[in-house]
Amino acid sequence: MSWHAQLDIAYRLEEQRCVVRHSHNGPLRLLQSLYPEGDAICHSVLVHPPGGLVGGDTLDLTIAASGAAHGLITTPGATRFYRSAGEPAVQRTRITLQDQARLEWLPLEAIAYNACLAENHLTISLGPEAEFMGWDMTALGLPGAELPFESGQFLQHIEVPGVWMERGLLQAHDHGLMNGPLGLAGHRCMASLFFVGGSKIARGRREAGLELARQVVSSHTLSQMAGVTCPSEQVMVLRVLAPLVEPAAGLLRQVWQAWRQHFWQLPASVPRIWST
Repeated sequence: MSWHAQLDIAYRLEEQRCVVRHSHNGPLRLLQSLYPEGDAICHSVLVHPPGGLVGGDTLDLTIAASGAAHGLITTPGATRFYRSAGEPAVQRTRITLQDQARLEWLPLEAIAYNACLAENHLTISLGPEAEFMGWDMTALGLPGAELPFESGQFLQHIEVPGVWMERGLLQAHDHGLMNGPLGLAGHRCMASLFFVGGSKIARGRREAGLELARQVVSSHTLSQMAGVTCPSEQVMVLRVLAPLVEPAAGLLRQVWQAWRQHFWQLPASVPRIWST
């Protein structure tokens, strides 16, 4: 039996407090919302009780924010795409930010199990004054458990309509892509952190953000497999390859903390659930 789950999330500011409203259909919902930084920023925990997706499952998530609302969304565990008998498992996340809204999209990694047929789509639409910061981490197989990604495929699609798009199809049998020096070079985790503005990011702001990221990368063990660029005047992207998730996630967190301070003058307030 396939699951089709839908969750709609909306943030807005009410009497100087960021509040979230949500509705769901199927096994996808917000577990709780917390305010470790005060009323202005709402930290939300997204859960999928079944724990993973099999062929034919679909998760549809829509997130909206308006006014001066600031939301942060994370998850308590990885998203798992399991073996498929023929149909793809699909996760679609659509984010729409208006006015001066901000959103931080910080889920834990997606794991592509051997023989999965998976699609992971993320679309981000911003009004001229809105800003977004988020990441994507994908692990192919479970090398630490000696469960490699030997068959199957994973489609990754990240898009800011009309501004920037990254789309890649990773097929386990494509050895040139999986192991070649112009592909993943044998690594099984790929991760990106991106900062997106609804309008052009001022040049000085961009250049300072790039320099901060490069300083963090230069002292990290993954310095030879990471880089930061501006594919558009509205987008900054840090990309990294790693043999495992943990070092890549650690690097993304460090740069996220630096960018949070630089772009929004906010301290690094690590979601509580990451330490439980």
